[in-house]
Amino acid sequence: MLKGLGGLGDMAKMMKAAKELQEKMVALQDDMGNMIVTGESGAGLVKATATAKGELTGLEIDPSIFVPSEKEVAEDLILAAIKDAQAKAAERSQDEMRKLTESMGLPADMKLPF
Repeated sequence: MLKGLGGLGDMAKMMKAAKELQEKMVALQDDMGNMIVTGESGAGLVKATATAKGELTGLEIDPSIFVPSEKEVAEDLILAAIKDAQAKAAERSQDEMRKLTESMGLPADMKLPF
Protein backbone atom coordinates (compact mmCIF):
# COMPACT_ATOMS: atom_id res chain seq x y z
CA MET A 1 0.00 0.00 0.00
CA LEU A 2 2.76 2.44 0.86
CA LYS A 3 5.35 1.03 -1.54
CA GLY A 4 7.22 3.68 -3.37
CA LEU A 5 6.85 6.17 -0.53
CA GLY A 6 10.28 5.36 0.88
CA GLY A 7 10.55 5.89 4.62
CA LEU A 8 6.82 6.55 5.05
CA GLY A 9 6.13 2.82 4.86
CA ASP A 10 8.55 2.24 7.72
CA MET A 11 6.96 5.09 9.64
CA ALA A 12 3.53 3.50 9.21
CA LYS A 13 4.92 0.22 10.56
CA MET A 14 6.42 2.02 13.53
CA MET A 15 3.16 3.81 14.26
CA LYS A 16 1.24 0.55 14.06
CA ALA A 17 3.76 -1.14 16.37
CA ALA A 18 3.57 1.77 18.82
CA LYS A 19 -0.21 1.57 18.90
CA GLU A 20 -0.06 -2.19 19.43
CA LEU A 21 2.45 -1.70 22.24
CA GLN A 22 0.23 0.89 23.89
CA GLU A 23 -2.78 -1.44 23.73
CA LYS A 24 -0.75 -4.29 25.22
CA MET A 25 0.55 -2.03 28.00
CA VAL A 26 -3.00 -0.98 28.93
CA ALA A 27 -4.03 -4.64 29.03
CA LEU A 28 -0.98 -5.51 31.13
CA GLN A 29 -1.74 -2.73 33.61
CA ASP A 30 -5.25 -4.15 34.02
CA ASP A 31 -3.87 -7.68 34.41
CA MET A 32 -1.36 -6.58 37.05
CA GLY A 33 -4.27 -5.40 39.18
CA ASN A 34 -5.39 -9.04 39.30
CA MET A 35 -1.97 -10.65 39.83
CA ILE A 36 -1.40 -11.44 43.51
CA VAL A 37 1.95 -11.74 45.29
CA THR A 38 2.55 -12.68 48.92
CA GLY A 39 5.28 -11.35 51.17
CA GLU A 40 6.26 -13.02 54.43
CA SER A 41 8.26 -12.38 57.54
CA GLY A 42 9.01 -14.26 60.73
CA ALA A 43 9.05 -17.63 58.92
CA GLY A 44 5.46 -17.10 57.80
CA LEU A 45 4.10 -15.63 61.04
CA VAL A 46 3.06 -12.53 59.11
CA LYS A 47 1.93 -12.63 55.48
CA ALA A 48 0.96 -9.64 53.34
CA THR A 49 -0.73 -9.98 49.97
CA ALA A 50 -0.64 -7.33 47.28
CA THR A 51 -1.40 -6.88 43.61
CA ALA A 52 1.47 -6.70 41.15
CA LYS A 53 0.72 -2.97 41.11
CA GLY A 54 1.79 -2.86 44.77
CA GLU A 55 -1.66 -2.33 46.29
CA LEU A 56 -1.87 -4.10 49.66
CA THR A 57 -4.91 -6.39 49.65
CA GLY A 58 -4.55 -8.49 52.78
CA LEU A 59 -2.64 -9.11 55.95
CA GLU A 60 -2.54 -12.43 57.82
CA ILE A 61 -1.02 -12.47 61.30
CA ASP A 62 -0.41 -15.52 63.45
CA PRO A 63 -1.94 -14.78 66.88
CA SER A 64 1.18 -16.05 68.65
CA ILE A 65 2.97 -12.75 67.94
CA PHE A 66 0.49 -10.75 70.01
CA VAL A 67 2.41 -10.73 73.26
CA PRO A 68 2.29 -7.27 74.87
CA SER A 69 6.00 -7.34 75.73
CA GLU A 70 6.80 -8.19 72.10
CA LYS A 71 4.86 -5.27 70.55
CA GLU A 72 7.89 -3.91 68.69
CA VAL A 73 8.73 -7.34 67.28
CA ALA A 74 5.16 -7.71 65.97
CA GLU A 75 5.31 -4.26 64.37
CA ASP A 76 8.66 -5.08 62.75
CA LEU A 77 7.31 -8.37 61.39
CA ILE A 78 4.26 -6.63 59.93
CA LEU A 79 6.37 -3.97 58.24
CA ALA A 80 8.80 -6.58 56.92
CA ALA A 81 5.96 -8.63 55.39
CA ILE A 82 4.48 -5.55 53.72
CA LYS A 83 7.87 -4.51 52.34
CA ASP A 84 8.45 -8.05 51.07
CA ALA A 85 5.06 -8.04 49.30
CA GLN A 86 5.82 -4.65 47.74
CA ALA A 87 9.25 -5.82 46.57
CA LYS A 88 7.70 -8.94 45.02
CA ALA A 89 5.03 -6.78 43.37
CA ALA A 90 7.69 -4.55 41.82
CA GLU A 91 9.66 -7.59 40.66
CA ARG A 92 6.55 -9.18 39.13
CA SER A 93 5.67 -5.91 37.40
CA GLN A 94 9.17 -5.66 35.92
CA ASP A 95 9.04 -9.29 34.78
CA GLU A 96 5.71 -8.73 33.03
CA MET A 97 6.96 -5.54 31.34
CA ARG A 98 10.12 -7.35 30.20
CA LYS A 99 7.99 -10.13 28.69
CA LEU A 100 5.89 -7.52 26.89
CA THR A 101 8.86 -5.66 25.43
CA GLU A 102 10.52 -8.91 24.33
CA SER A 103 7.31 -10.09 22.65
CA MET A 104 7.28 -6.84 20.67
CA GLY A 105 10.89 -7.36 19.56
CA LEU A 106 12.15 -4.49 21.72
CA PRO A 107 15.27 -4.66 23.91
CA ALA A 108 14.53 -6.44 27.21
CA ASP A 109 16.04 -3.57 29.21
CA MET A 110 13.98 -0.89 27.51
CA LYS A 111 12.15 1.18 30.12
CA LEU A 112 8.40 1.55 29.53
CA PRO A 113 6.40 3.67 29.50
CA PHE A 114 8.72 6.01 27.67
